[in-house]
Amino acid sequence: MCKGTESFNNATEIICDGLRESIQRIPDGKKRTVQEVRLRTGKPVAFSDGRDVYFTDKNGSICYSPSERTICATQKNIYDTYRRLCSYSVYTHRDEIKNGYITVRGGHRVGLCGTAKNENGIISAVDHISSLNIRIARQIIGAADGLISKIAPIDGGVLIAGKPSDGKTTLLRDLARSVSIGRGCKMMRISLIDERGELSGTYSGIAGCDVGLCDVFNGYSKKDGIISALRSMSPNVIAVDEIGDDSDADSVIAGLNAGVLFFATIHAGSIDELLRRRQSKKLLDTGAFKYAVILRSLRTEEIITL
Repeated sequence: MCKGTESFNNATEIICDGLRESIQRIPDGKKRTVQEVRLRTGKPVAFSDGRDVYFTDKNGSICYSPSERTICATQKNIYDTYRRLCSYSVYTHRDEIKNGYITVRGGHRVGLCGTAKNENGIISAVDHISSLNIRIARQIIGAADGLISKIAPIDGGVLIAGKPSDGKTTLLRDLARSVSIGRGCKMMRISLIDERGELSGTYSGIAGCDVGLCDVFNGYSKKDGIISALRSMSPNVIAVDEIGDDSDADSVIAGLNAGVLFFATIHAGSIDELLRRRQSKKLLDTGAFKYAVILRSLRTEEIITL
């Protein structure tokens, strides 16, 4: 995976000609911190760093409210970018499109918004794309060093909680990578369940991120990935992103019964929220997690022994 400004340039490479050049002129300092680039038909191109939303003109100058100079995405821009995103073959990406996103080289994920086609109550396709949200994936080697130093030797599961854009996936990725190679702790066999391709950045079967010695189950649902990992790879640890509903808890119980530890992330902004929500409470009740880590912008705010 690319670092610094390269992550931004790599992620925005899928944007159509003309619009892409203007977007890539923003200052390097902004490129290093941008988390999302959002294109909406007929609306200003918006950048977000997790705290602020801002815009740019064709020369790359930053402004914090739209003006007549702000660059906008036309319907043709959206259409051309969408086709480029699909490598000019929408059909081959139909399953990803139905799920609302496409993962591109480098592990960057592009969210899609448009008109859904339904068959028997199930989304079969999405047409007339009106918005694209490019989520820029960044890898921070060593992000988990501080956490590992506080919980090693690792003898229990780790649940990482935080709000959107707090860095849960980044921390989970580095925790799994570090433990798989024995960085700061005993080396363990880790199976990475990468349902959306964000953890490993897998593209055409090749991981774009450094995931150490993890065995990557790319594109598997959490349930299928956990079952497959238990059957085939005899892991010590299973790492899975964005866990939390009832079926996830049932899958964790299956792994727990097989003697596996879990590293996982969940949406919760505080320990109180984590303990209050029904879904997370059921997950905690499995006994799979010894530690809950509360994040704030990739900084560990609190480590709770459960």
